[in-house]
Amino acid sequence: MNIIILSGNLGKNPDSFFSPEGTHIVSFNLAFRSGKDKTGWIKVTVFNKLADLAEQYLQKGDRVGVSGSLDQEKWTTPEGEKRTAYKLIANQIEFIKLHKNGVENPHEDEFVHEED
Repeated sequence: MNIIILSGNLGKNPDSFFSPEGTHIVSFNLAFRSGKDKTGWIKVTVFNKLADLAEQYLQKGDRVGVSGSLDQEKWTTPEGEKRTAYKLIANQIEFIKLHKNGVENPHEDEFVHEED
């Protein structure tokens, strides 16, 4: 079973791009509590309609809840060093506290999920 649920704040505005096949992809770094006085960071990636909504409504500092699955990437640097990174592939976002142009978003506390 691979189910991850986190809530936290965006560290910067989301990055939006399209795959060569035309799939809309949005990613953002999410800061979350990983202990009493610790902050953890994870990259969150969303696709298609959920990516459209993330791009439209999310910005640095917004608080969201996300759920999805953990994905591991492995690669070797040009110097031959092996690297590993984890990211959360989200299929649901809960808008907890959003601010767009200094005004709270009317969709606050709304769940949005990718349809299967």
